[in-house]
Amino acid sequence: MDQIMSSLAPRTGASNKPAAGGSGAASGGSVTKRLQSELMTLMMSASPGISAFPRSDANLYDWVGTIDGPAGTIYSGLKFKISITFPPTYPMSPPTIKFDSACYHPNVDLVGGGICLDILQDKWSAVYSVQTILLSLQSLLGEPNNASPLNPDAAAIWDSPDQFKAQLMKHYRPIVDDAE
Repeated sequence: MDQIMSSLAPRTGASNKPAAGGSGAASGGSVTKRLQSELMTLMMSASPGISAFPRSDANLYDWVGTIDGPAGTIYSGLKFKISITFPPTYPMSPPTIKFDSACYHPNVDLVGGGICLDILQDKWSAVYSVQTILLSLQSLLGEPNNASPLNPDAAAIWDSPDQFKAQLMKHYRPIVDDAE
């Protein structure tokens, strides 16, 4: 916790922006401030079942997170690990988010972890935050968009809960909390 908090303190001389692709110190600084603010909001949040934080103190643009399956859904009791990579143009451009845990879901690519969610693509807005994205992903677990599947097999059996749950559990691997 102390390491995360010290990484939030403004640094002099060193830049937190990525080495390539930055558009100047001013924009890099505003992205850093935005990400620091979002991290503090998440740390103080009472939103159950979601978390995210920088993977290391050295790079504020690369985060790891978890999403618990929402209660009352087929994903209840399951936890998934995700990666979040912020572009130097964040929040004007969306972060890249993928499931690191295998997630059998109509809108998730089982092999690569890619996610088909409109707010991460053509419906992106700078008003979205990491917290709203994580809540949207959590909601997506229980309410997929079968009209736009990345996993057509999962979409085809979504309405057969027993069959879907069997496939889900065939691919699911619990997260080991101490492992990175």
